[in-house]
Amino acid sequence: MFSFGLFHEHFRSFNTMYKCYSVCMLPGNERLDVEKGGKIIMPPSALDQLTRLNIVYPMLFKLTNTGHNRFTHSGVLEFVADEGKVYLPYWMMRNLLLEEGAMVQVESASLPVATFSKFQPQAPDFLDIHNQKAVLENALRNFACLTTGDVVAINYNDKVYELCVLETKPGPAVSIIECDMNVEFAAPVGYKEPQRPNARRMDEDLENHDIEGAVEDMQSEVDTFVAFGGKGNRLDGKLKELSPNEASNGKSTQKVYKRGIPDYDYQMGSLRFIRTAKPIPSTDETNASKTTDFEAFKGEGQTLIKRKQ
Repeated sequence: MFSFGLFHEHFRSFNTMYKCYSVCMLPGNERLDVEKGGKIIMPPSALDQLTRLNIVYPMLFKLTNTGHNRFTHSGVLEFVADEGKVYLPYWMMRNLLLEEGAMVQVESASLPVATFSKFQPQAPDFLDIHNQKAVLENALRNFACLTTGDVVAINYNDKVYELCVLETKPGPAVSIIECDMNVEFAAPVGYKEPQRPNARRMDEDLENHDIEGAVEDMQSEVDTFVAFGGKGNRLDGKLKELSPNEASNGKSTQKVYKRGIPDYDYQMGSLRFIRTAKPIPSTDETNASKTTDFEAFKGEGQTLIKRKQ
């Protein structure tokens, strides 16, 4: 009977009730490494009891709030807590609906190795991160396991991002220690797809639009700098007569193009040329232009000697 009792004691699991507190209540220096992960701090007596039991390594535990029927899973970081107390990350206490000093049930657990997990960010600002998978992979190094339905918190660039664990395989709770796990992301909560213009409507507007008129509308008259466009003064104080060029305040106009509306339906590798056709002048206009063409040496000459009349 005595040997049978030892055999039964050897395979007994760990199951204890503790008062739980957030990591900020831990005596000593601030422990940010605990707050950034998914591991808890337990008292030394828990380590003594675990060493006498047949516990599967790495040590994983199921934490249960019996009052609200909420549970999650975690690993253990250290055994330095006061007797009868256990310290949890704040996000874990929120998931379990626990207050400071409430009782939590801690029991040993054996979880399968993870092969797949799916996360949903709780805010659209998570999309501002350039490489979300790399950031998540680095943050999960401080976790020992994942439980479906938990909302985990990760820190990146002095900002906390919350992600809900939508799915885990091969079970609802998995171990992520030394595993090759595929990760997927669902659309963040509150995210809306950007609205794009209707391609069919844009094609109809383009067909009905006067391309030549649009190009002319893009041209505008702007003032540009003209060299030697200043005014001169006479020595006798009289006003200098302005030439036609000077009458325009020494400024000329130059046609420039405004920036148009981008083509949102542009396809990579395709080119589109917009050509404008000039109207062909009629025969009457051609003959009239010939009569007004410039002719060389047609001006009147002047002589320095006044002829006598």
